Amino acid sequence: MTLSRLRAEWAPSIPRELMAGAVATFALIPEVIAFSFVAGVDPSVGLFASFVISLVIAFTGGRPAMISAAAGSVALVAAPLVQAHGLPYLLAAGVLAGVVQVLFGVLRLGALLRFVSASVRTGFVNALAILIFAAQMPHLMGANGSTWAMVALGLAIIYVLPRLTTAVPSPLVCIVVLTLLASWFELPLKTVADLGQLPDTLPVFAWLEVPLTLETLRLIALPALAIAMVGLLESLMTASVVDDLTDTPSSKNRECSGLGLANIASGFFGGIAGCGMIGQTVSNVRYGGRGRLSTLFAGVFLLVLTVLLKPWVSQVPVAALVAIMVMVSASTFDWGSLRSVVRHPRLSSLVMLATVAVTVATGNLAAGVAVGVMLSGVFFTFKVARLLAVHAEEDPLDGTRVYRVVGQVFFASADEFVDAFDILEAENRPVRIDLTQAHLWDVTAVAALDKVVQRLQKHGSAVEVVGLNGASAVLVDRLGTQK
Repeated sequence: MTLSRLRAEWAPSIPRELMAGAVATFALIPEVIAFSFVAGVDPSVGLFASFVISLVIAFTGGRPAMISAAAGSVALVAAPLVQAHGLPYLLAAGVLAGVVQVLFGVLRLGALLRFVSASVRTGFVNALAILIFAAQMPHLMGANGSTWAMVALGLAIIYVLPRLTTAVPSPLVCIVVLTLLASWFELPLKTVADLGQLPDTLPVFAWLEVPLTLETLRLIALPALAIAMVGLLESLMTASVVDDLTDTPSSKNRECSGLGLANIASGFFGGIAGCGMIGQTVSNVRYGGRGRLSTLFAGVFLLVLTVLLKPWVSQVPVAALVAIMVMVSASTFDWGSLRSVVRHPRLSSLVMLATVAVTVATGNLAAGVAVGVMLSGVFFTFKVARLLAVHAEEDPLDGTRVYRVVGQVFFASADEFVDAFDILEAENRPVRIDLTQAHLWDVTAVAALDKVVQRLQKHGSAVEVVGLNGASAVLVDRLGTQK
């Protein structure tokens, strides 16, 4: 790899990479602590995981500038396992999930993302923006006037300062100014220290404290698979969002393997599994992060803040972090999609809205995307099925009844194909089925053709099938009963 390419991948601009990574770090802290509580583990478990994951995936991931850490969706999946069997089994499940993710990348299954339509991706992004905003509400509902005033001031700094200068990311200025004001005026504000106990030691390597037995595998297999799939889905979707934001490609298979290696390392250092964090990633990209250095620095700076600078970070008002996350939410939401709901085809808009609705209702991004992908597949299938047409005509030379089939014959259009043939009209007449402009896709299509031929022959018709393309002919030879 040439020096110029290495620099482009790691740090196109070192100052911007460091500052963008720092912004992402401050956006990480409250969410990681909150997600740790969701999973039922100490905040240090989530913070250590975020440090290790960021460190490893900076080198192994397939999408530069992407922030990966302990995530809420993984925490939701992990919580029942922790409650039932304790943290050691969660760490083991995280390691096993990492192995599954590595295999996913090695087998080059990251390409499955191409089956996620643009409507689902838009719904994913919009739902995440709503969830990010909703996650700030507990900090604001019932809060005192000082909290609301500080959030408003923070938002003003974040949005007004870039009009004056972009030398320093406005979210960092927001954190510094609000922390100083809260300290000077001794305002009654909730601080980071109120969110949970920050760690005071560095993470250390340790072997898994679970018996290596089939019983252990039975207990962690399904949770590990769920963690792996949710993590892969969110990471690949986040990588796709960054691809669009930066107009650059990424290696989805490498991202799968990189995430797996990061989760394996996290488990051995006492951290829970994680995945791509779209809110923090968008924040990183918005403030100049383009290379792997921003990802690496986000993890290193997180550890520095929570361990070495613990007394100072503990005093950062939660209002400052809320202001940052509200900005991230607003910048994440695809506002243009609101106009597109009217302009786009109804089914595409329905897929997008369903993805948002299911995700917000369940709080599970994977569930929303799964519903969106399913609906996209169903709608596409019916759309293609409706394109099938069978035109009947009579050959003037010999009086043969000719049926010209146009379109795709498969499981969803097979019944329509069969119903298009008027058996009584063709009774005792020679029939030619012309498939020149058609394609048979599956065993259901071959069975439908067999059924039509058999019906026609039963009513005295001599049937000739012509125009099969190569792939369709092979399918008929292998699966058909009418040779």
